Amino acid sequence: MTTNRITFIDTMRGFSLFGILMANLLIFQFGMYGKDELKNLSTLDNGALYFVKIVIEGSFMPIFTILFGFSLIKLIESIRRKKNKSRWSVLRRAIGLIALGLLHSIFLWEGDILFSYGCMTLFLIPFINRKPKTLFIWAGILFVLTTALTYGSMEATKKEQKELDTYIEQANDVYANGSYLEIFDFRANAEVPGMEDPSFIFIVLIFAPMFYAPLFLFGMALAKKQAFTKMDEEVKWYKLGALLVPIGLACKSVSFIESDFSSILLMGGSQLLALGYVSLAALLYKTRPVQLLAPAFESVGKLSLTNYLLQTIICTTVFYGYGLGLYGKLGVFGGILFGIVVYSLQCVLSLAYLKKFKRGPFETVLRVWTNWSWTGQVK
Repeated sequence: MTTNRITFIDTMRGFSLFGILMANLLIFQFGMYGKDELKNLSTLDNGALYFVKIVIEGSFMPIFTILFGFSLIKLIESIRRKKNKSRWSVLRRAIGLIALGLLHSIFLWEGDILFSYGCMTLFLIPFINRKPKTLFIWAGILFVLTTALTYGSMEATKKEQKELDTYIEQANDVYANGSYLEIFDFRANAEVPGMEDPSFIFIVLIFAPMFYAPLFLFGMALAKKQAFTKMDEEVKWYKLGALLVPIGLACKSVSFIESDFSSILLMGGSQLLALGYVSLAALLYKTRPVQLLAPAFESVGKLSLTNYLLQTIICTTVFYGYGLGLYGKLGVFGGILFGIVVYSLQCVLSLAYLKKFKRGPFETVLRVWTNWSWTGQVK
């Protein structure tokens, strides 16, 4: 987004895409709702499932959210250095993300996040000129409020559970055996239990990202504080933040014990774990093992939009009926291995691509739309 990129941010963006892929593979393989209703798993798959749900799911998307807020401020700083009006650029960027998200979710996969990020960008506009302290305060307030809102038992009634089981059975059959048009029709017209009202679905799509608003604001505040530019001077903060890793893991683990506090522990623990992961990564960033891997993650991070969409294309082609039809057949552990292979290929291809081009194809489209200008791609 800027000429002086912070390599740690690109590296973390690439790392977060690895975790996002690992979590999304549950959806690609078992469906948006089926992934939470898995039964009769082998010991290996059951262990892999709990590993993904505790260590990965719900905690890598928040990392990307923090980085999104951080990069938004860096984008605005870059625009203002050129004496241009940043608000129109931010507005166009939001519209661009919303448009890409709609196309992604309608024609490829219902697990899209770009639409929500575009809507969230509009929400963040009033906070752009706020001081870091103000952003940190708002982030804390919203974290408490949004986490508290999840209080209560989410256990379904027998009727609701039966309707959900029927929907999951239909979804499994369509995704495993259906043609592209059949899957497209099911995605567009099948009624999800409890979400039959289209207006309710629209409200959920818009307001669901609000639960991650604290992390957007936290990332914006970090950017204004020039975080990660002098990493040797910030070690004490990284050590403090890294303590959130065991706290977050403990909260998420305990959340599997059914109670009224399960959702609070899961939501709060997931976000605390994301903050802990960022801090721990910053603490280890200059070590030799991490530096050996960092260029690969960094390359994926620089092409994050293209790689994110490419993950959808690859996984839907492999798992859905109109492709290889492996829906639900690899198992949870097999899905993890498959994800490692896919991500490794993305690292290799991203490194090779960036030797010739400055930006990915989708990054270029969004950049041109945001800035109303064309810059060359070939180095």
